[in-house]
Amino acid sequence: MPEAHEPVPEHHAATKLSADEEHLARLGYSQELNRSWSGFSNFAISFSIISILAGCFTNYAAGFNNGGPISISWSWPILGIFILIIGFTMSELVSAYPTSGGIYWWAAKLGGARAGFFTGWLNLIGLIAVTAGVSYGCATFIDLTLDTVSDGWAESSGLGTIFIIFVVVLVLASVLNIFSSHLMAVLNNISVWWHVAGALIIVLILVIVPDSHQSPGYVFTETFNNSGWFDGSTSAFGFFAVVIPFGFLLTQYTITGFDASAHLSEETESASNAAARGIWQSILYSVIGGYILLLAVTFAIPDGVDGNPANAEVGLGGVAYIFNTALGQNWAGLVLFISAAAQFFCATACMTSASRMTFAFARDNGIPGSRRWAALSANRVPANAVMFVAITAALVTLPALKSINGIPTAFFAVTSIAVIGLYFAFAIPIWLRWRIGDDFELGSWNNGAKYKWMNIVAVVEIVVVCLFLMLPTVPAGAPWRDEFTWASVNYAPIVTIGALVALAVWWTVSARHWFTGPKTTIDKAVVEVFDE
Repeated sequence: MPEAHEPVPEHHAATKLSADEEHLARLGYSQELNRSWSGFSNFAISFSIISILAGCFTNYAAGFNNGGPISISWSWPILGIFILIIGFTMSELVSAYPTSGGIYWWAAKLGGARAGFFTGWLNLIGLIAVTAGVSYGCATFIDLTLDTVSDGWAESSGLGTIFIIFVVVLVLASVLNIFSSHLMAVLNNISVWWHVAGALIIVLILVIVPDSHQSPGYVFTETFNNSGWFDGSTSAFGFFAVVIPFGFLLTQYTITGFDASAHLSEETESASNAAARGIWQSILYSVIGGYILLLAVTFAIPDGVDGNPANAEVGLGGVAYIFNTALGQNWAGLVLFISAAAQFFCATACMTSASRMTFAFARDNGIPGSRRWAALSANRVPANAVMFVAITAALVTLPALKSINGIPTAFFAVTSIAVIGLYFAFAIPIWLRWRIGDDFELGSWNNGAKYKWMNIVAVVEIVVVCLFLMLPTVPAGAPWRDEFTWASVNYAPIVTIGALVALAVWWTVSARHWFTGPKTTIDKAVVEVFDE
């Protein structure tokens, strides 16, 4: 097999290639990765990364503290519709350009090398952050599970213990990814059924086991402001204009990572259709399944000692408080175990997606040390890229060793970085596709004339939500407040803006002289055969 940056010899032009390999050849690449993923496996990896059993639980408190039940019951379906529109616009793009580079490749194709450079780095930052966030969330739920089923575990638990579990999760996910691409396809197929069956079991437990449930009036009209802003008011204009949007993190973080279907397109059969379906179907089913799950959790919120719903306790303890109080130790332990296992599947899938993006971007010389990160192992897996993602994910999560009142605020910052990096990366090619208009070369799956409004709606939603996620989430994180502390700072905007400034300087001083966008790894003679 040729090296990552070497052209395929001309005699390969005579070789009979599949339709997928011909399409990839027209885009300039030889078939280096193992194309062993079915359409279901492609859908499965995005569905696994979205993981309603991960984001819905790990960020439940973020939504609940910033709005209360209405932030769950109303924000989720409304934002879900907008994200589905984003998915449709990306499905059209992957159908036309099914490459592992995905988002970056689309931007470079439609907007030139500079657009590709910025998009590639935003996408890479987002994928590494989401891998870190999911893996840390998995470690937290493993810790919660052990704390629930073992009376003595809490004595030795703490942020240090959770961080050690987090590192172990990264190591295990890396080993599984390095072993075999086909193994990852099988694991993601299993993951789908674990998520479906697990979510169904948890919903049934939450419906049957609790002695009482909250009323529909509570779930759909109750407000709660535990953000610290506006003195806890739930009637001030700022509550609706600022606090509730802070809670958008729950939905926007959970339903992300669906670009995995694009990054695995070079390993998927009938990719032009299968990867497109993988994106929008994974979003649609996750929005529906996640909403049912979140409603079941919210209806199960117990009453506090004064007979009122335990809003403050839920705000502090999240879903773990709900499960332990409403279900009891044994049932809570089962629910937490199901979720922790699902989150491990999710972390492993995130590692797969991030490593394929790293491989593709390095293949086009977009990362320092590109030759190393674009290298494939004997199993045709980008093993070096896997290790790069794992180590970087561990490093960016180090601030989670520091807590505010026992809460690792850095975890929520990492999830915000994941959302901002990924969705800003999505917005660039979506905007460029709209700008190019009817001159865009459509794939077999497309939105027809509907792209004219879909792409604009998608970009506006991304910009608005991401701007809210860069604001100080608590008063102590605002530099103009007397109670300001650096430990409370939302460092998502610092990382995002810092990265953009660094990339702008890097591009101006150096990268523009050597980064030319997607390279060709297949001899032009091969492409000419198909174009005749």
